[in-house]
Amino acid sequence: MIYIDPKILERVNVWLTPFFDKETQQTVKDLIAFEPESLDESFYKNLEFGTGGMRGIMGVGDNRINKYTLGKNTQGLSNYLIKQFPNQTIKTAIAYDCRNNSKELAKLVADVFSANGIQVYLFTDLRPTPELSFAVKHLGCQCGIVLTASHNPPEYNGYKVYWEDGGQLVPPEDKEIISEINSLAYSEIKFKSNSNLITYIDEDVDTAFADASIKNGSYNTSQEAKDNLNIVFTSLHGTSITMIPRVLDQAGYKNIAIVKEQEVPNGNFPTVVSPNPEEPEALKMAIDLASKENGDIVIGTDPDCDRLGVAVKNPEGGYTLLNGNQAMLIKTHFLLEQWKRLNKLNGKQFVASTIVSTPAIKKIAEDFNVIYKEGLTGFKWIAKMIKDFPELEHIGGGEESFGYLVGDFVRDKDAVTASLLVCEIAAQIKQEGGSLLTYLDAIYSKYGYFQEHLISVVKKGKKGAEEISEIMKNFREKPYSEIAGSKVIRLEDYQLGEVKDFTTNTSEAIPIPKSNVLIYYTEDGSKIAMRPSGTEPKIKFYISVNSNATDRLVAIATNQEKMNAIISVLKDN
Repeated sequence: MIYIDPKILERVNVWLTPFFDKETQQTVKDLIAFEPESLDESFYKNLEFGTGGMRGIMGVGDNRINKYTLGKNTQGLSNYLIKQFPNQTIKTAIAYDCRNNSKELAKLVADVFSANGIQVYLFTDLRPTPELSFAVKHLGCQCGIVLTASHNPPEYNGYKVYWEDGGQLVPPEDKEIISEINSLAYSEIKFKSNSNLITYIDEDVDTAFADASIKNGSYNTSQEAKDNLNIVFTSLHGTSITMIPRVLDQAGYKNIAIVKEQEVPNGNFPTVVSPNPEEPEALKMAIDLASKENGDIVIGTDPDCDRLGVAVKNPEGGYTLLNGNQAMLIKTHFLLEQWKRLNKLNGKQFVASTIVSTPAIKKIAEDFNVIYKEGLTGFKWIAKMIKDFPELEHIGGGEESFGYLVGDFVRDKDAVTASLLVCEIAAQIKQEGGSLLTYLDAIYSKYGYFQEHLISVVKKGKKGAEEISEIMKNFREKPYSEIAGSKVIRLEDYQLGEVKDFTTNTSEAIPIPKSNVLIYYTEDGSKIAMRPSGTEPKIKFYISVNSNATDRLVAIATNQEKMNAIISVLKDN
């Protein structure tokens, strides 16, 4: 006889009641009979909101993405909206990406909103996530939803919630909405659509978004420079195909070679192991095409078009993939140069980044006398900075995981505008006889040579979550006194909300929300951050080292030696 944990069985039995359709009930019964381990994984907890919303494997159960878990989330969100915005017409915008079932799930979400008397603007077809953020503000909505799992594997989907400022949910709304959702029974979901409250949107919003992207991403590049830049683009089977070629063409870039094998949206991502531009293999086909077409720059996005990967032709004739920190340095420095050239810097501007990204951003901001703001991982925190400081202008903000935001017309990372900005930079620098690599090297030469590296350790399922929790517990309760031969001088514990300075033996509070993140700083300037991913079954280690050596090759060699030593320590533990 198969043993099922009584707590799991209690959850499972709910899904065998008549409210659930017969196909769902049969699938649950099959799991009970033939796949008890899968049953446990599917029901042991509710899906949770992480740094990028709610993501999970599609299937039946409380811990899976399906019509009932999304319906319950939408019902809870509807109840909350009605309480927060009484006696007024409530509007929400809904978009979706190329994921399997995204279109159907988006319509289901629209049905539940409309059944609760909420006006819905639903895109007719797949669109980039940043366009949804834009649409929320553009259409005067109180809320927005995008169905996406970003760059996760094909079996995943997800549900990201945006608020009326166009930014993702942050405290206190997030916890209040989660509480509302958890108080509901599945039987309280209103699935019956009111079609009179659903309006389909497409070209009008597309045009407004494209125009705004060009306005924010263009920086006085001559047509001659644009004509001289050869661009290779891949959408990695995702949504960016609907907007990036259009924006680049409208901005004056005509030499764009598109990877045809990856042009058609496909939730199975048949040509890549992972549709993540952070992974070098994801851009292989684009780089191969660039070699044939003599491309100057390769750009590729993740499926929902909020992350941008960039590869640049190098002096050896091959292509160098920029990491997220390097791309962020280039974009931020260029923007600050342009603002300074236009005499627009007056002490009321800021740039933003995250606690796990390169420290070099802060050095650049200080050099330009621009305010630097730093938040937790996730672009919702950068959006919150824009909202919380309306007296300041946001120039640009980025994170190490290939996300960037120009200005504030969108309140999430935006690979559309970032693509245009990168092409503007590349075109101008090529006209001057350089490349993005020479520009990056000049930045390092001025501010110090920084090198960053990310280690992601995958730990799947319930057991994996327990292992990740244990790893973080050990690093927190048994902290290092030195790492790779360099003394630890500072430890930031964002879960406790405390920073310890070991040089002065003092502690102080960290003035940002709590999160399960630890950051070690060592005497030689190294920084090692660690955190469980909020959207994937991973624990991530972010390493940053730097050297002030004036000789480039010496600095690179020194950094690599430090990096190798730190990686060795982490792997041994």
